[in-house]
Amino acid sequence: MTTLLTGLRLANPNSVEEAIAACRDRPGSRFVAGGTDLLVNMRHGLSATEQLIDLSGIDELTMIATNGGGVTIGAGVTVAALARSPGIAAQYRALAEAAAGVAGPGHRNMATVGGNLCQDTRCIYYNQSEWWRNANSFCLKHRGEICHVAPQGKRCHAAYSGDLAPALLVLGAAIEIAGPQGRRTIPLSELYVEDGLAHLALAEGELILAIQLPPAPPPSAYTKVRVRGAIDFPLAGVAVALATADAKVASLQIALTGTNSRPFVVAGTQDFAGRAVDEYLLKEIERLVQKQAQPMRTTIASANYRRVAAAALARRLTARLFAESAV
Repeated sequence: MTTLLTGLRLANPNSVEEAIAACRDRPGSRFVAGGTDLLVNMRHGLSATEQLIDLSGIDELTMIATNGGGVTIGAGVTVAALARSPGIAAQYRALAEAAAGVAGPGHRNMATVGGNLCQDTRCIYYNQSEWWRNANSFCLKHRGEICHVAPQGKRCHAAYSGDLAPALLVLGAAIEIAGPQGRRTIPLSELYVEDGLAHLALAEGELILAIQLPPAPPPSAYTKVRVRGAIDFPLAGVAVALATADAKVASLQIALTGTNSRPFVVAGTQDFAGRAVDEYLLKEIERLVQKQAQPMRTTIASANYRRVAAAALARRLTARLFAESAV
């Protein structure tokens, strides 16, 4: 059953301040830009609100600007515009590759950077029709009392599946946030919580304004596995940033999506500094990723497949970036 979106109020602010005020005046309002995630969930009865606040008319959110050698990307920039940007492709390749791989062309034309970062977590017990969820007594994430993935547990294990976040994480991104208490900037990693029910550390009425990328990042790349070659969310996605010196690792960052309830940077890769990227190191990378990836039965693919796939992708990207550094 699909829910008809009737009786909704739509606010059309022209500034960030007006958007925050509109949300403050009607608690429980939801911010919307492209709507490729939120509106679909609302139609499936997974999210309810009396008011949507349309951010598409706020010019501040739609700019890509260079500053001090780094780049600031407005949260309202479309994923398609990000994928087409020559400057992003030249300096932040992982981000361009991640943007180009989001869903399909129609989605990328509508979806925004901020929306992709804030998209809801997903699970085969959650992203279903109303009657299907009702027949299964719903779930912990929505109107139910248990997580069907881990019935004995105390938290929701729905998986985060955004493509842009891991690329931005390995590139050292920070995000600018605005809300009733003013503006603040935090590392992107602090936006996410390992809980499928409440995976975003945003306070009531807060929204993402922009993503800040530092200058001169190390070479990077992103890839993923999914059921089909387009449209589908990643079963596992991996971003890698590798800097080398004298044919050895200077720094290595690996980030994952699709396996946990949050995108995250793999811990422990700093120990690889000073080592050659050989078979021994690549096997250690695989073991490290498999140890920290925690996929559950939230997709049609098995948890073990997604864990092994994430490790293989991390190995493959690291080897590729190292080979390119030698050219």
